[in-house]
Amino acid sequence: MCEVSGLELSERKKKILRAVIESYVQNAEPVGSKAVAQWAGLDVSSATIRNDMADLEEQGYLEQPHTSAGRIPSPKGYRLYVNELMGDYKLSIQETERINQALKGKMQALDRVIDEAGRVVAKLTQYPAFAITAPPERVTIRRFDLLLVEETAFIAVVMTDTNSVQNKLFRLERQLSESQLQMLGTLLNTGFTGLTLAELGPELERVARHAAPDAYQLIELVVTFGMEVLEELGKRPVHTAGLANLLEHPEYQSLEKAQPLMSFLDHADSVPLPATFSPDEGASIVIGPENVSEALKDSSVVMASYDLGDGMKGLIGVVGPTRMDYAKISARLAYVARGLSQIMGQGALPPERPASGKATKEEKP
Repeated sequence: MCEVSGLELSERKKKILRAVIESYVQNAEPVGSKAVAQWAGLDVSSATIRNDMADLEEQGYLEQPHTSAGRIPSPKGYRLYVNELMGDYKLSIQETERINQALKGKMQALDRVIDEAGRVVAKLTQYPAFAITAPPERVTIRRFDLLLVEETAFIAVVMTDTNSVQNKLFRLERQLSESQLQMLGTLLNTGFTGLTLAELGPELERVARHAAPDAYQLIELVVTFGMEVLEELGKRPVHTAGLANLLEHPEYQSLEKAQPLMSFLDHADSVPLPATFSPDEGASIVIGPENVSEALKDSSVVMASYDLGDGMKGLIGVVGPTRMDYAKISARLAYVARGLSQIMGQGALPPERPASGKATKEEKP
């Protein structure tokens, strides 16, 4: 980055430069002395402003595209503006909500892809299908950003190392200055980043023993929000599809046989489905009694893992009778898993070629 210092400029010239840049950014038209006087609120004559603009041009901060035109900023002028003159931009609540909605939309799109993949697998195999998204083994907060909305309210923005971004508006009973908020941000980014959910709690307790009560109250508010974000990311959402397919197989035509398994799959978010996030391209199989869950003791589970990128992995599988065609099911699942990895990582499906029916017997989880 090019370093440009405005030490040689008077405060008035800096105000003029800032006025030219901000007016030009807004209107995309060369800026004259009259517009500068109005924009900067300077109580000096137009002749004085014109002389200062001529000096700024001579020093390389402004340019004059035409003889009779006003001035426009030069790259050197923009650099000084960014380094020294640019004010902080405070995001409005509406802007943060709009950004957050866009980010949530991206994650919802991911959910739709995985949900649709489960439907495809259920249709291909004629067995109930499930898809699990597993968070990275270690998720931490990368940074905190604090934005003052008014004297008694601020927005905390939490970004994790998986590029998930969440924000929350906090309203206070006492006033908070910009400098106090900046100091709070420094404390949070120094002491509470790079830590997992399990590590944040003890660190918060340690800080509680040393920090002043008022300061700790603010720290606790934001760190607790950060912990909520990490906790949400640590959940393992499960998508299921094709539950009614069970009834098409002789083993489950009796409601007494089918109902426990259908109920198990219908509440898959809260029950221990087999999960092996293996890097192998082949599928894994858990047969009958090898399953830990009682509801799966008479059924088999075939599954294959896929890569979501950013350290996240997923698992797609089917549940059915132990007599299922393991080679065919394994080949189809492995191909779907490769396809999901390609879509998430590169936006393209894998090449059309026969998928291997290779499968490995899964040890009891």
